[in-house]
Amino acid sequence: MLWILLLSLLLLSWLFLASAKWVWWKAGLFSLLLLALSAWWLIDKLSGDGLNAATLYHLGADMEGAGVADFKGYIAGFIVLAAVSLLPLFATRVKRWRRPTSGGAWFAGFAALWVATIMISPLARDGQRLYQQLRPVDFARIAPEYQVPTQALQRPRNIVWIYGESLERTYLDEAVFPGLMPNLNRLAAKSLDVRGLVSAEGGGWTIAGLVSSMCGVPLTTSQGDENSMDRMGSFLPKAVCLGDYLKQQGYTNHYLGGANGQFAGKGQFLASHGFDEVHDLAWFKQQKKIGRIHYSAWGVHDDVLLDTAYQRFEQLSRQDAPFMLTTLTMDTHHPAGHLPVACKGERYQSQYGNIGMLNALKCTDRLISQLVERIQASPYGKDTLIVIASDHLAMPNDLSHILTRQKRENLLLFLGDGVAPRQLAAEDGSTLDSGATLLSLLDPNLQTMGFGRSLLDDKRTPSASAAARRDGGRDYPQYLAFARSLWLGEPTRQLKIDGDDQVVVGLQHVQPPVLLEYDKDWDLKSVYLENTSRQFDDADPDNTLAYVDRCTAFEDGSADGDWCALLVNRDNGIKLYRDGQLRNGIDVDAPLDAFQGPRPSVRQAHMITQKGRRTRAGQYMLQLVASTRPDRGFWIEAVSSQRKVVLAQQWVQPDADGKINVSFGLDHEVDDLEIRAWLNHAEKLAVDTFALVPSRGRPRG
Repeated sequence: MLWILLLSLLLLSWLFLASAKWVWWKAGLFSLLLLALSAWWLIDKLSGDGLNAATLYHLGADMEGAGVADFKGYIAGFIVLAAVSLLPLFATRVKRWRRPTSGGAWFAGFAALWVATIMISPLARDGQRLYQQLRPVDFARIAPEYQVPTQALQRPRNIVWIYGESLERTYLDEAVFPGLMPNLNRLAAKSLDVRGLVSAEGGGWTIAGLVSSMCGVPLTTSQGDENSMDRMGSFLPKAVCLGDYLKQQGYTNHYLGGANGQFAGKGQFLASHGFDEVHDLAWFKQQKKIGRIHYSAWGVHDDVLLDTAYQRFEQLSRQDAPFMLTTLTMDTHHPAGHLPVACKGERYQSQYGNIGMLNALKCTDRLISQLVERIQASPYGKDTLIVIASDHLAMPNDLSHILTRQKRENLLLFLGDGVAPRQLAAEDGSTLDSGATLLSLLDPNLQTMGFGRSLLDDKRTPSASAAARRDGGRDYPQYLAFARSLWLGEPTRQLKIDGDDQVVVGLQHVQPPVLLEYDKDWDLKSVYLENTSRQFDDADPDNTLAYVDRCTAFEDGSADGDWCALLVNRDNGIKLYRDGQLRNGIDVDAPLDAFQGPRPSVRQAHMITQKGRRTRAGQYMLQLVASTRPDRGFWIEAVSSQRKVVLAQQWVQPDADGKINVSFGLDHEVDDLEIRAWLNHAEKLAVDTFALVPSRGRPRG
């Protein structure tokens, strides 16, 4: 397929240069296609699977804590490809390449081949795949398959769950990597060793692997909007996960991870589902005795992490309550891995050469096995069930050329008193079944966790894992759709603002602005968190819309910064609810007032400053020169971003030169002053110069 794509691009180049007919259109389309393919190349290098659900999730989730430095080679490659993608635009200026301006047929051929190139490229394939996964489907048929344990646990045992970052079982294959992981192979021979375990869609990256194994559901984003997950107040609030159940049974749950817990919402997930302690990179940095040498671009190294995990294991074991201690390693993260201080001399000699990832894997083999041996040798080891698992299959790394030739499988080992050593073939099994299998080892009467089923149950009922493998995953989107519904909880027709200025939607608390779309049966069809003003204009006119934002979004005369909700329906009904009404709660299906004409357009905050700045108390003059600005007046505000307080607000109308002057006063110092304008999605504001200067004049606004 690659050579066909390359041939198509060469033919496009020839058709582009063959005629000057609509040359700028051709140049723009050609550059756009090349840029899209360049972006796909970068995404594929990071995900290993092109544009997939993981990509959408990470675009929306908090990316703070990502080890960007590890991918600087890929980023540099993308920059080069992006520069090459712009060459068609520059080629139009080279006179000797120009052809006669006639040639409508040449342009038609170019356009047809351009469309054909998209269709044979991975862009079309990934787009079709995402559509199949995210399209609205009725999940009523499979909803009864979602089952969570409710009965009491007969024999609580302490649990230590060790997730190895990208530590797939393929690395234990002695025929491919002889002597790479002797210690884990030795532990596998003494454990319940699950073989053939795959990652279903929605389980192929770290946070998704945690959710799949602990909750028995695939991870997919909230209904209607795949961005801005950090604005969701709770992580899958309707889901019942392993941590929730164990907490009900008197357990305490504890997490130790070397990376930033904010990355991809990992810390939020754990805190939302029964974990009493979440110790991540920030916690390790508070421990002053850990020097800089023990940190990589991703966080604290595994030698420090796993040594701390054993210390925490001893502390928890001395207490009366049963516990689950979960830890997640990091040094085998793609693309090249990292070596901690304890393994600086670690080298794996192989036919593949001195590859950093192989050295990191050999180190991890030793460190994880040492932790397991210390636990088993301790006075508390007999009553502890140990799980060693990969969070997902390895992403693209320095060993991808070897892994792609192998039969890939996740690692899942169970070790403990009473767990008979054997290999268990996971027919139709995936990481969705890991948590249910753990529960069945604690109590044979417990066989389910979400859509997961115990792999020890020979008579297990149909599951999401089987659906993911059957008929190319044709029925699996039903499970993804059900998982999306877990973000909001039960359907509700009431809307309110809580004491933290969050919009309450079912079980979820969402930071406004937010657009809610209800269908004719009053089912919540979509929740939009991004580009809300555009979504409001583009929404289906047959549906009822509830748009929640500052009143400034709806009123020219608003200067109080309060919250408002604008409701419109299919019968040309409209009503604006104010702050006090929203805090008491409103019914979205209540009668609205009639109005004539098209639906009104709403405004959304447009940031002028890129980040908050510390500003002392006093009088100020905000001076802007805008080369592009709206034709009508608009609001400009000074706000405190963290406290979300409107400090000053003024209605402005730029003069003929685009100059805008706004005077305002601050009666106290502000750490995070931001300046924003309120515009609808069709209005543009391009600020050429910006200055905030002290002023002695009397402030307005």
